[in-house]
Amino acid sequence: MSRTGATASQAGFFSRLGMAMKLHRQNFSGSLRGLFGQPTSSLMTITVLAISLALPATFHVLLKNGKAVSQGWNQGVEIALFLRPEISDSRAEALTRTLQLRSEVAATRLVSKEDALQEFKSRSGFGDAMDFLDENPLPAMILVTPTRAHSSPDSARALIATLAKEREVDVAQLDLEWVRRFQALLQLGDKLALALGLILAGGVVLIIGNTIRLAILNRRPEIEIVKLVGATDAFIRRPFLYTGFWYGALAGLVCWLLVTLLVFWLGGPVSRLAGLYQSSFRLDGLAMVESLWLVGAAILLGLLGAWISVSRHLKAIQPQ
Repeated sequence: MSRTGATASQAGFFSRLGMAMKLHRQNFSGSLRGLFGQPTSSLMTITVLAISLALPATFHVLLKNGKAVSQGWNQGVEIALFLRPEISDSRAEALTRTLQLRSEVAATRLVSKEDALQEFKSRSGFGDAMDFLDENPLPAMILVTPTRAHSSPDSARALIATLAKEREVDVAQLDLEWVRRFQALLQLGDKLALALGLILAGGVVLIIGNTIRLAILNRRPEIEIVKLVGATDAFIRRPFLYTGFWYGALAGLVCWLLVTLLVFWLGGPVSRLAGLYQSSFRLDGLAMVESLWLVGAAILLGLLGAWISVSRHLKAIQPQ
């Protein structure tokens, strides 16, 4: 091929590319103007889609904050080692120092018999009755705080089984069953959120598909005419796909706004409730990456619903 022919071929390619880009821009903006041309029906459809997306998104936010709370509980795990009554204070202090050297232990604290008795008197309300006892019935106790790597329920249970074998230990206690139950509920919530998300995603696809179907039926005479003059299915399909794109994008943005407003509305009461338990917990909303995933997923669902609807109904329209 001569240089002149190659140049002409490149010019033709760029000309066709420019024309295609121009058509895409026209369909992109024209489909958005079409939504604004029917504000009531478009707003109702977008609102229904946004609510459908907001349900699993809100569930995800609640689960994310529940996991953050459970992690805080894991970090606050303490193992109580009640020593045998005959163990002296010196042996208890020596055991405390020995346990502190273990790699699984972050901190230890010895509560002597006298300290345990004073604390019991101050908190139980039976201080006067304790004065009538001949001897202190309370044992010494060592509070062991595991490291973060050993603060999960399974790791803490393995650690307590090891510490309970110490000769000076009478009873080793760790109340983590309620934490395990809470984490099991969170795992169940993850599966429920996934199932709910899939079901509502299918609903979003059906809603957008039905909306596009009505748009196709309303423009049936126009489609028959453009098919009659030789328009391809891809040419006819393009504006409907952009309509699905805009439905998904706008629904995703409205969904993000609804979830953000809900988190803001609940943030104050949740913070005050956490403060009553001496906690600095704050309710977290959707992060930037999660927000982008939400809007992106809504756009994909919009495109999928539009594609299915157009592919199904466009074949049934043939010029007479």
